[in-house]
Amino acid sequence: MSAYLFLLPAGIILLLFFFFPFFETIELSFFDYGNNIYKPTFVGFDNYISLINSPLFLKTILNTFYFLILCVPFLVIFPLFLAILINQNIKFKNTYKVLIYLPVVVSIVVVAIAFKWLYAPSGLLNFFIEKIGFEPVGWLTNPKVAMFSVALVTIFKGVGYYMMIYLSALMSVPKELYEAADVDGIVGFKKHWAITIPHLMPMIALVSTISSISALKVFVEIYVMTHGGPMDSTKTIVYYIYERAFENLDLGLASAGAVILLFVVMGFSMLNIFVFEKDKYKV
Repeated sequence: MSAYLFLLPAGIILLLFFFFPFFETIELSFFDYGNNIYKPTFVGFDNYISLINSPLFLKTILNTFYFLILCVPFLVIFPLFLAILINQNIKFKNTYKVLIYLPVVVSIVVVAIAFKWLYAPSGLLNFFIEKIGFEPVGWLTNPKVAMFSVALVTIFKGVGYYMMIYLSALMSVPKELYEAADVDGIVGFKKHWAITIPHLMPMIALVSTISSISALKVFVEIYVMTHGGPMDSTKTIVYYIYERAFENLDLGLASAGAVILLFVVMGFSMLNIFVFEKDKYKV
């Protein structure tokens, strides 16, 4: 009985802030709030059908996965490289850790505003580009470049966080294996390929899953820097949901989009369980 009492506070929090909003969102997705927000009309699956047939919503899905492809490979590989490098016996190791981790503790809004200033037509980046004789770049105004510019902010913010995850995992790798590799004449990258990478595979899978889910839910960077523009080139699923719900007051369509996003995120989570962690669940 005492065990259930200890679980009760967490259960209440989950009920109020997860399960109740979850089922309420599903209920809202079956209604149309376009005509009267106070007296919605039950429309069944019409909101889902409208989203599937909407070119704009399909474009937001493609934009979201494009953002994921830009961010996730870098956030999985580069922090691992940094963690292996900093884990060596080098001078000023702690200083490097602090400097790399510093962007993590800074608010994402502050980071996005700072990069927006850098990306401005007369900002610092274009100043140096013009100094070396090139034309200024429309970092946030060119549809071909804008998503890359936003992805750079997410990468800058996340590298230190994932590096620390890898560093904690590197502490569990037995040093005897590295010593045996030195005796066998295995040095440099081959040593890490044979020892470090296999031991860190569960952590690599975790980082891949976390960074993928974070990329699917990206919002703040888009809201602060581009508002989904130019020409909807940076409009992602979450920003589309926000736009429908709070700017157009179309709660039914927004809720349907949120439910679709939920199943996409659940799909990535299940992929992690069945592909990378399936051995943990064997009976």
